[in-house]
Amino acid sequence: MSRSPFIESIRVVLRTKHYSLKTEKAYLHWIRRFIYFNGKRHPKDMGELEVEQFLTHLAIEIKVAPTTQNQALCAVIFMYRHVLEMDLTNMSFQFAKTPVRVPEVLNHKDAIAIIDTLQGVHKTIGILMYGGGFRISEVLKLRLKDFDFERSTIFIFRSKGQKDRVTLFPELAKDAIAKQIKKVESIHQKDINEGYGLTSLPSSLLRKYGKAATNLSWQYAFPSNTRCVHPYDGYVCRHHLHQTAFRKALRKAVQEAGVLKRVTSHTFRHSFATRLLETGHDIRVVQELLGHDDVKTTQIYTHVLGKHKSGAISPMDVR
Repeated sequence: MSRSPFIESIRVVLRTKHYSLKTEKAYLHWIRRFIYFNGKRHPKDMGELEVEQFLTHLAIEIKVAPTTQNQALCAVIFMYRHVLEMDLTNMSFQFAKTPVRVPEVLNHKDAIAIIDTLQGVHKTIGILMYGGGFRISEVLKLRLKDFDFERSTIFIFRSKGQKDRVTLFPELAKDAIAKQIKKVESIHQKDINEGYGLTSLPSSLLRKYGKAATNLSWQYAFPSNTRCVHPYDGYVCRHHLHQTAFRKALRKAVQEAGVLKRVTSHTFRHSFATRLLETGHDIRVVQELLGHDDVKTTQIYTHVLGKHKSGAISPMDVR
């Protein structure tokens, strides 16, 4: 299938600016939607009016969420500003105000019940997510070199906002990770024997380390079952497990554990933060472990606890 030269030019700019593959896919999706909505006219022949009509269509007819609407607007603004070098200066349409929601969390008992119901590698992933406050993308991107058994820490490389951080390595996960390392070693040796062995790496790191990227330390802790072609550089490599595999296992585990709350992979991250605050950890420590720039972001979890001030007690419970 032939690719649009214009769409490919946007892809090049996104990659030049080091946007993530996930953001690239999302932006290109919304730009295509914008073009198709306007009868396949070229964006250089359109402007503020067409953008406003498109966003109104998304909000009123499609009824997308405010965050989705904002992502579409960001994509279109990126195209005009960085590809067409045109600024949308006279738009009356602004970013939609997103509601401030208190995240739903699991109590410790339910979190453990779900994790105990998970099986195999998915159980290990669940332990790490609840025990270290990971996003699902972060835990799946872990490499063998990121685990420090002696210091009980895990290094997270270039997470959201291109930030590195260090979080907790649960003691209960160490045996499972040690076994997983042995499994990865076996898979990696098989790849090498068959003439492969490169892991999936960002282009800059591949250029820097070259064939050293075949070292065991660079391999993903949770590798995929099959090799694939690298989406940027075209070499055959082994990527990590896909998020959907864990999500399916999690849905099944939540049902089997009898937990009635809506649980997603991100619920473990919320529950990690809430549990630390419940057990007396300083909010600044929680902020650092979660990788939040501003402590105000972390303070949402005090609302989850119902404690806007530490130790607050309901008047009905005071005798």
